[in-house]
Amino acid sequence: MWVATHALNEAHMMKLYFAPDTCSLSPHIVLQELGLPYELVRVNNRTKRTSAGEDFLAINPKGHVAALGLHTGEVLTEGPAIVQYLADLSPEAGLAPAAGTLERVRLQEWLNFITSEIHAGSSPLFNRTLPEDVQAIFRQRLFRRFDFVEANLTSRHYLMGDSFSVADAYLFTVLGWMEGFSIDLNRWSALSNYKRRVAQRPSVQAALVPGIISRRNTV
Repeated sequence: MWVATHALNEAHMMKLYFAPDTCSLSPHIVLQELGLPYELVRVNNRTKRTSAGEDFLAINPKGHVAALGLHTGEVLTEGPAIVQYLADLSPEAGLAPAAGTLERVRLQEWLNFITSEIHAGSSPLFNRTLPEDVQAIFRQRLFRRFDFVEANLTSRHYLMGDSFSVADAYLFTVLGWMEGFSIDLNRWSALSNYKRRVAQRPSVQAALVPGIISRRNTV
């Protein structure tokens, strides 16, 4: 079992259920940004068992990471919900605008775009048995999504402007899969520069610990 290295308050420690090279990297980055106490629990995506021998399906019946175990015993699932919950625990960090504001809705707009258009849009490419002509169709759809993100990043450092947000943690995570899909992000200069900039953040470097999450995202 992997445990975060900073001081932990056992009574309020959260558990992040993760697997390497998955979207669970996003809440891991956010936890590092906020400096909140947490424990990492690795999940075998094939067997659905945790590193402690638990049945992950009993923890999250959906069967996929990320999942966040709270000190109350409740479990949160779905990355966009988890990262907003975490951001609201430490609003002074500025990782999400205040709930009820238009800016918060803009953040949710980005999170929904990433999850539906890029994350879900790239999922079929994990199936290596797809014929190449079918893979090419999914890549072309992603290219159009990247064109949109590129246009937004030409005038700002991050998705929401000059400040890093939970949406950036999520976008960075899914961008890390593109090399494995034979997609060269250097085709989009602002997007590739953005990815390199996010990769240098201490929170990202801490989350990309060898043996926990692949360092493929850093290149």
